[in-house]
Amino acid sequence: MRGAESLEAALAPRLAEQRARVRYRQRHTTRGVGPRVHRDGRDWLNVCSNDYLGLAGDPRLADALAEGARRFGVGGGASHLVCGHSEAHEMLERRLAAWTGCERALLFSSGYQANLGVISALLGRGDIALHDRLNHASLLDGTRLAGARLERFAHGDAAACEARLAALESERRRLVISDGVFSMDGDCADLNALATHCERHDAWLMIDDAHGLGVLGERGAGTCDAQGLAPGRVPILVGTLGKALGTHGAFVAGSETLIEALIQFARPYVYTTSLSPALAWATLTSLDVVRDEPERRDHLQALVARFRQHGAGLAEVGLSPMPSMTPIQPLLITQHGEGANEATALALAQALEARAIWCSAIRPPTVPVGSARLRITLSAAHELADVDRLCEALYDAARQVIGQGGAAMPQRAPA
Repeated sequence: MRGAESLEAALAPRLAEQRARVRYRQRHTTRGVGPRVHRDGRDWLNVCSNDYLGLAGDPRLADALAEGARRFGVGGGASHLVCGHSEAHEMLERRLAAWTGCERALLFSSGYQANLGVISALLGRGDIALHDRLNHASLLDGTRLAGARLERFAHGDAAACEARLAALESERRRLVISDGVFSMDGDCADLNALATHCERHDAWLMIDDAHGLGVLGERGAGTCDAQGLAPGRVPILVGTLGKALGTHGAFVAGSETLIEALIQFARPYVYTTSLSPALAWATLTSLDVVRDEPERRDHLQALVARFRQHGAGLAEVGLSPMPSMTPIQPLLITQHGEGANEATALALAQALEARAIWCSAIRPPTVPVGSARLRITLSAAHELADVDRLCEALYDAARQVIGQGGAAMPQRAPA
């Protein structure tokens, strides 16, 4: 009988395969946060952060964090249901509920935990979770944890969602799940259409708006705000604090009944130490900034427009800008062949690194096979000159790596 395989012997071939498929991931240790960071002994222009409003390094948040630590402590000390729910947590939940127009909100320690907690609390074996095909991994994992049946509809196709709803057993619980803004494509779900279909077919609707909250809408209240939805039409709204709000953690917003049910049944909430109360206190300052400084969102949209103007000719050098009007601006690699666009994406990222620009190459399984890309993310802390520098580097890197075309960057309009 064959002896037990050692841990090293079991893992080494998997790591080797990851390297061979050009999918090996590595961490980089940085100093600083925002559009300019220090890494590997030099300074970088960072265009791969989700710090959309430039708040992660804002000194006002640092001051609020220090004040919160002095007032409430650094750690929560216990789960919320034991003795870890502080005044700071309670104040933040009330502010988040008011911001999103919902009856209540519930804090989680991360967006991943929030999605696991919601889906596993609402669904069980035999129930159905109907996903947009490009939903975040945490939403799929939540469905698996619940033991629910996973169904999918074509990305961004609300009509396909309705067709699947009509075909599924009406006697089972059916939860339609979609990102608000899709993290790897930067496009937005049609929330009005999804809400209408769910109402017509007696299904529940859950939207993960991690990349929309703080960025979209007149008040910065996310995709629902931007698309004019009344809050009750999205009964389950998930948001994050670690992107546009610049801190850490997540929340779920909805009805009184929903939040009470999650407090009772969401295992990642019940069995987790509470979010740092100091961070909760700092996030109250983030919400003040979102409310009081709409010019941050205006500047961010100007950066997006500048990038799209400059990117008009990138397809001629082998990069395909995707149709996104959010701060997420992906560039698909148009080369084909097994592994070709993954290797090209990595080579392009390395060519940008030679120019002190940090832009991640996104490869499977994060995105579907054959759709590797550079994922550029813009921040309100960037300047127009940063976008100009990035685009010039992209044209140069693409000609160097792909060797296709001779397009020059389009002339920029006056600032």
